[in-house]
Amino acid sequence: MNKILIIEDEIQIINFLKNGLKSAGYFVEYATNGNEGLNLASKNFYDLIILDIILPDLNGLEVCRKIKDAKIKSLIIMLTAKDTTEDKIKGLEIGADDYLVKPFSFLELLARIKALQRRVNNTPSPDEKLIIADLELDPNSFSVKRNGKTLKLSATEFKFLKFLMENTDKVASKAMILEKIWGYNFLPETNIVEVYINSLREKIDKNQATPLIHTIHGIGYRLCEEI
Repeated sequence: MNKILIIEDEIQIINFLKNGLKSAGYFVEYATNGNEGLNLASKNFYDLIILDIILPDLNGLEVCRKIKDAKIKSLIIMLTAKDTTEDKIKGLEIGADDYLVKPFSFLELLARIKALQRRVNNTPSPDEKLIIADLELDPNSFSVKRNGKTLKLSATEFKFLKFLMENTDKVASKAMILEKIWGYNFLPETNIVEVYINSLREKIDKNQATPLIHTIHGIGYRLCEEI
């Protein structure tokens, strides 16, 4: 991971990021509005995009959505002045890989970049279908079925479910889930894991005779036919 695009309208922040990243050995380009940033991301490949939410012309959430819709493979770290779980979920739900709240230290940013890099390096290539009971997940076609019925999952829900299905012999703790799905830990009191567990249960277990997602109280979660 060595080529980074900054999409940010505050020149002081651009210079802060650009100088620090160049000193750390990264090649850096930048854009000062959403449309310019989207144009650069579409024409050039960047390993990582650092994307502010509040931008002229096209806001960061729309830029992120368009990048993901275009199947551009760049990782995305979103920047925002807001610090609420709802805002984090919104950015992550449309495809962002990480989230930083202003103000932040450059060392924290570097730690996030390295965490994303480890996650990418440890990501296995697309493999065969995962099947547990009547639940089927196909990583190649990005599809999920239960009892023959296709389920519509968001990108993060799909990633979350795939992680649970790959670890059916283990109980996944909240800390483990945060690290594996988002690449770093939210604050301990965040309820983002519970939000996604509830969403997956609604889509996978509702109206089914056999629930597959189980809470192991005081430990974490496990996907299996029986506890």
